[in-house]
Amino acid sequence: MKYIVLLGLFLTINLGFAQDKKQTLKTQLVEVSCGQCQFGMEGHGCELAVRIDGKPYFVDGTSIDSHGDAHADDGFCAKIRKAEVVGTIVKDRFNVTSFKLLPNK
Repeated sequence: MKYIVLLGLFLTINLGFAQDKKQTLKTQLVEVSCGQCQFGMEGHGCELAVRIDGKPYFVDGTSIDSHGDAHADDGFCAKIRKAEVVGTIVKDRFNVTSFKLLPNK
C-alpha cells in the first residue's frame, strides 16, 4: 500500500512538470537591432539582439545576417527595428523559435 501511495505521488509530481514544459509561448512585439551598435551591449562584433521590457538580450536561433545587410542604411547596425518574435529567455539570451521582421515605417 505504501508503494502505491508513493507511486501516485511521483506520477502527480511528474505530470505537473510535464504540463509546465508544454506551456504555450506567445508572440511578442519587440525592438530588434545590433546589440553592440544600437543597444550598447558588450560583445565581439555585430550581433543580433532584442529588447524586451527595456532589457536587451542577444539572440540564438537566427543571426544578424539572416535579415539583410546589417550595415545598410536601414540595417540593424544603423536602426532599431520592430519584430514579432516567439521564444524564451535562457541564461540571459533570447532563444527565438519564430522571428518576423516588420516593415520599416
